[in-house]
Amino acid sequence: MIPAHSLTPKEIVMKLDQFIIGQDDAKRFVAVALRNRWRRQQVAPPLRDEIAPKNIIMIGPTGVGKTEIARRLANLAQSPFLKIEASKFTEVGYVGRDVESMIRDLTQLAVNMVKKEEAAKVKEKAAVMAEERLLDLLVPPSSLTMASKTMGMSATEAGVPVHESDSTREKFRQMLREGKLDGRLVEMNIDQPQNLPIVEIFSNSGMDDMGSGMKDMFGKMFPQKRERRKLYVTEAREILEKEEAEKLIEMDKVTKLAIQRTEQSGIIFLDEIDKIASRQGGVQGAEVSREGVQRDLLPIVEGATVTTKYGMVKTDHILFIASGAFHLCKPSDLVPELQGRFPIRVELHPLGEEDFYRILTEPKNALIKQYIALMSTEDIDLAFEEDAIREMAKIATEVNQKTENIGARRLHTIMERLLEDVSFNATDFAGQKFTVTAEYVKKQLRKISESEDLSRYIL
Repeated sequence: MIPAHSLTPKEIVMKLDQFIIGQDDAKRFVAVALRNRWRRQQVAPPLRDEIAPKNIIMIGPTGVGKTEIARRLANLAQSPFLKIEASKFTEVGYVGRDVESMIRDLTQLAVNMVKKEEAAKVKEKAAVMAEERLLDLLVPPSSLTMASKTMGMSATEAGVPVHESDSTREKFRQMLREGKLDGRLVEMNIDQPQNLPIVEIFSNSGMDDMGSGMKDMFGKMFPQKRERRKLYVTEAREILEKEEAEKLIEMDKVTKLAIQRTEQSGIIFLDEIDKIASRQGGVQGAEVSREGVQRDLLPIVEGATVTTKYGMVKTDHILFIASGAFHLCKPSDLVPELQGRFPIRVELHPLGEEDFYRILTEPKNALIKQYIALMSTEDIDLAFEEDAIREMAKIATEVNQKTENIGARRLHTIMERLLEDVSFNATDFAGQKFTVTAEYVKKQLRKISESEDLSRYIL
């Protein structure tokens, strides 16, 4: 993968075009936001800290690509990325998730990401060490050889015959590398997961992180249990390599890098932000709680320091991308302070018939390509005629207009309904070519789509 910092906004949009059809305005804004992360890093330190990220609100109906744009952007950036629904949060004092928990979750994702990268760096060394341990299991060293290792002496100095200490071991090493011992069983001790007590806590802010903290505390109090089991060489090698990699990874370094990555390149996607907007200025009942969530969210977006189990994390330069349909309210219904922290607003357009046709055919992971690959596993050569794809796009548009507009998600329903018979009777079609024609699409879907009552329930 090309490093994100080397991608220009035009190149970022080209990458997004491979997976997302249309929504050019949204792509341009997120591409500039990502590039600005790199630009800020090139600025001299005194001014660098003053440059705040330009957070984005994406406005549009469901199924038009809001979440997909943010997810693909995070993959390009190779940044810690967290998607979370704003409606999961509650005002301080109510039972529910605390807004600070998203920063803790993002930090945990960054730790896992950095840990995986560090494990890849020590993979070769860990493999060598694991091989030695595996050979100890296959060719248990004699007591004299073990004593020589403990004393730091070579086998010859300790009086162990060379053929006894080296020759057999090297033969096994060669067989191990050639895979001749993969089917052999070895007996070894493996760590067992601890059954820690479950404690449920219903309280105010910050307590949702106590579960992981208590788990760590109990983990230190009670030693890890180890169980002796027989495993195949391939399984044992995998476990040993993982154990050796864990020993080689410096967790202090991982934690430091993870916090830095969270603070400088973290991305949080706040979905359904319209659900916490006060509708039409109401202040009764649930409206009070919604505004309370906004007030709690405000300092996180503005820039605050959140306590996590890995240390303090500053949120000043985390990029927040919010999205919502805003059917019953509008962005101006958010509290003014929160509106000011999302200076970029971009509208995503509803999808039409031509968009559905392109979604079915153009992206790298296009739905038609997915179903062709699925049917090929059953030895069915599935093909779609041009007119058939056009007909599917037309039906999807009509059903969205008649019932609820769920955007591109309608295509999943239509594809499943269209290929229901082929999928169910796949073994009967094995070794054959099955071509989906426009007539077949009409036969399978037209009766349902033309009846508004049926389409509501089935499509």
